Amino acid sequence: MKRLSKGLLILVVLVLLMVTSLVPIYSQDAPLGEPFKVGVLGVMSGAAASWGLVCKYCAEANAKLINDEGGFVVDGVRHMVEVVSMDDQGDPKVAVQGAQRMVYEDKLTYIIGPNIDSTSASIIPIIEAGKAINVPYCFNKEIFSDPHNNSMLGMIASYQSGPIIYKYMMDNFGVKTISFVARNQSDPLNQRKEGIAAAEKLGLKIISSDVTYEPETSDFFPILTKALKVKSDLLVLSGVNPGDAPLLAKAARQLGYKGYISTETSLDIKTLVEGAGEFAEGFIYTGGGSTPEIRSEYMNKFIKTYEEIVGEWNDEAGTKVYALPMIIATIQQAGKAALTDIEAFKKAMPSVMVADPFVKESRTLKWVGESYFGQNHQIGVPIVITQVKNGEATTLFVGSVVD
Repeated sequence: MKRLSKGLLILVVLVLLMVTSLVPIYSQDAPLGEPFKVGVLGVMSGAAASWGLVCKYCAEANAKLINDEGGFVVDGVRHMVEVVSMDDQGDPKVAVQGAQRMVYEDKLTYIIGPNIDSTSASIIPIIEAGKAINVPYCFNKEIFSDPHNNSMLGMIASYQSGPIIYKYMMDNFGVKTISFVARNQSDPLNQRKEGIAAAEKLGLKIISSDVTYEPETSDFFPILTKALKVKSDLLVLSGVNPGDAPLLAKAARQLGYKGYISTETSLDIKTLVEGAGEFAEGFIYTGGGSTPEIRSEYMNKFIKTYEEIVGEWNDEAGTKVYALPMIIATIQQAGKAALTDIEAFKKAMPSVMVADPFVKESRTLKWVGESYFGQNHQIGVPIVITQVKNGEATTLFVGSVVD
């Protein structure tokens, strides 16, 4: 075998350096520095509690995996990870108080969350004035677009997954008509708006799009009776939270609806099946890299660690697993200044390319979102669309933001 030329060898080395693993670099031999503290601010009570709790538990599980290896290394110094969390109760005022505490009292530079548009928007002035970075799980494009430069979307947005789901349903299941039901709150209503636009662009016939329900609703029969007066091929539960999803699915099926039911939000298979029982069958939602057929050995290790901390696995964690590792990977790329300086962090973002350790397939993670926000302010996680089959979460298909 011919020896590699010097130029080719340099190129190979550069590629290997550019595409590293998302798993943080460890070294127990490196000197121990200050702990790296990261905040988790999200809704951890009420009907949407699992969204914030999953963010918290994912951060804690990732931190444990890192700390068990002795910490992650930046410029020859290793750092253990500490997670500071707070429940914002889904209330913008409480979210502001939490952000103020984390930024000004706890001196945190990086915060994971919040989980909805209203709380994420409410803390922008604090994040920007306090020179912090946060990774929200909300879909309001303005939060991630100029002049706002400190918020990075941590998952797939509804306007990214929605069109892909609808197109797949049209091509593979013969879906031609669609209906939408949404909670009467800003986030679900905005997601419904985006869904309607996507459906119209694809040429789907919209049967119903103006039916909403109030947050305190527990009886969904009157709501769905209106929405299903004329039954469509696909019923979309726009922005549905984990507490409402099983009740809506169950009511729709009990009313005789035979079509497909989907949502662009992330859900937990256990909660969905326990709440809806047999009526959860066929439900389609945005999942993560945690279904058995696509998850890697490292994801199995993460799941085991998550279960040790929480007591049980929540499938929704597959969509929230990336935030802390991606923050750390970017800091490692930027160097020690980025531990406290967000400008160093942002400067390094375009050069970050890391191998996704959570799925079997070979794929590269980087910061994306230019076509949606005018700047790459989104973690390029895979679009994993999941369907309930025989009471289990199965992967329907995998896509990406560039689809």
